[in-house]
Amino acid sequence: MARPRTPLLSRERIVAAALRLIDDEGLDALSTRRLATELSVSGPSLYNHFATKDDLLDAVVDSVIGEVDLSMFGTAAGAAGDAGAAGALGAAGVAGRTGSAWPQALRDWARSYRAALAAHPNIVPVLAQGPGRRPNALRLADAVFGHLVESGWPRGQATRIGALMRYFVTGSALASFAAGFPADAEVYDAADYPHLGEAHRLAGHRGTVDEGAFETGLEALLDGLALRYARLAERP
Repeated sequence: MARPRTPLLSRERIVAAALRLIDDEGLDALSTRRLATELSVSGPSLYNHFATKDDLLDAVVDSVIGEVDLSMFGTAAGAAGDAGAAGALGAAGVAGRTGSAWPQALRDWARSYRAALAAHPNIVPVLAQGPGRRPNALRLADAVFGHLVESGWPRGQATRIGALMRYFVTGSALASFAAGFPADAEVYDAADYPHLGEAHRLAGHRGTVDEGAFETGLEALLDGLALRYARLAERP
């Protein structure tokens, strides 16, 4: 029998199957035996591509991070001459700062990041542990940090801002706030919960509530960071 032109297995095919399994049934459903069954191969053949289950899980997580748009961080240099930035930084401004470009870049990135996590919520607990040795996750960290530093943020503050944004985005994707409230109106006895008379309606408006909470928090974070950034210009 002639050998197939393409191998039955590849890293990409294994990762895609593992992600589908996690999306459909959760992290606990992922096992070598179950994945081999899904791919119609023998279990040991998976180890030709991934030495351990943790290696596979890292690749799955990194594939999700690979869905995040980072293109907004490639425009930093083009914004260096922004007139608004020059005014904000004052006469003693620092060369290379991109002024008003960084808030929109963080805004666009945070939305893309959240969208990727929202599409694969079961993987978020693993992803929240940090970039580790995952290439896409390290590229993401590099892009955010680099853009902030090029925009004039001190390196220490840029590191903390990157961490802050990751905490916020991953936290918003861990679970639905609205869906956590039972839809049974009888749960909310007015004697015990006088302010939750409409809470049973929250689950039915999950998308609006959760999206609105994310956007409110994002804008509040960016407004606060903008105030801190403006104080950089006041330093001699």
